Amino acid sequence: MTTADTLRQRHLQLGTWLQTGSPIIAELADASGFDWLLIDLEHGCGTETMVLPQLQAIRRAAAIVRVGAPHPDLIARALDWGAAGIMVPMVSTAEKAEACVRAMQYPPRGDRGLARMVRAYNFGLERETVSPVFFAQIETVEGVKNAHAIAAVEGVDVLFIGPMDLQLNIQSYPQDATLDYAACLREVAAAAKSAGKVCGLLTRQTDDAAALQALGFTHLAIETDITVMREGYRQIIKPLRG
Repeated sequence: MTTADTLRQRHLQLGTWLQTGSPIIAELADASGFDWLLIDLEHGCGTETMVLPQLQAIRRAAAIVRVGAPHPDLIARALDWGAAGIMVPMVSTAEKAEACVRAMQYPPRGDRGLARMVRAYNFGLERETVSPVFFAQIETVEGVKNAHAIAAVEGVDVLFIGPMDLQLNIQSYPQDATLDYAACLREVAAAAKSAGKVCGLLTRQTDDAAALQALGFTHLAIETDITVMREGYRQIIKPLRG
C-alpha cells in the first residue's frame, strides 16, 4: 500500500504544518513519527523553490503540499516533484472541487500532463501511476452547506476544515450562517462519512483530540513548526524571567 493509499484510510493519522520552508525541520518532523506532513505555500514562509528540498528530506511520512490557489501548473509541479497529495484552500462548491481534481489527475479523469522522467516516478525508473490524495479545505459557510456535494466528487479524498477561516467566515457573514462552528464540524464529518471519505482538522495541542475523533475527525494536524518553536522558546524564557 502506498502512502497515498494509507492516507485514504479511516483511522487516526497525525500530521503537522511545515511553514518555515526549512528542509531540516521537515526532516526532523519526519523522523519524529508523524504520519503526514503539510508543506504550506498559502501562509508559510517558504516559496515554491523550497518545496523540492523539503520533499527530498521527507522519507517516511506522506508529504502534502498546500497550494495558495488551485493553479494547475503549480499542482502538477508539486506532484511531479513527489508530493503524495495536494491541499487546496477555500473549496466551497462541487464545481471548484472538480476543477482541482482535473488538475491533479491524468486523462481521461483530468488534464494533468504526464512525464515519466520526473522525481515522482524515480526519474524514470518506476512506471506505476499513483493517484494523488486530494485534501479539499472547507473554510466557508458556503463550503459547509455544500460539504455533501463536495464529498461526492470522485477524487476528493479528505474534507479538511480550516478552523480559523471557517470561524471568521461565520462571524463575518452571520446572515448566511445557519449553523454555529460546532454544528459545522458535525455537518462536515457527516458529509465525509456518508460519501465514504475521511475528514480532518488543524488543531492545537490544547484541543480535545478525543472529542474530535469521536465526531469522526481522523486526520488531525497538530500545530505548525512555527507555533511549536514559539512555545518552546517561551517555555525556556518564562521561568528565567521570573
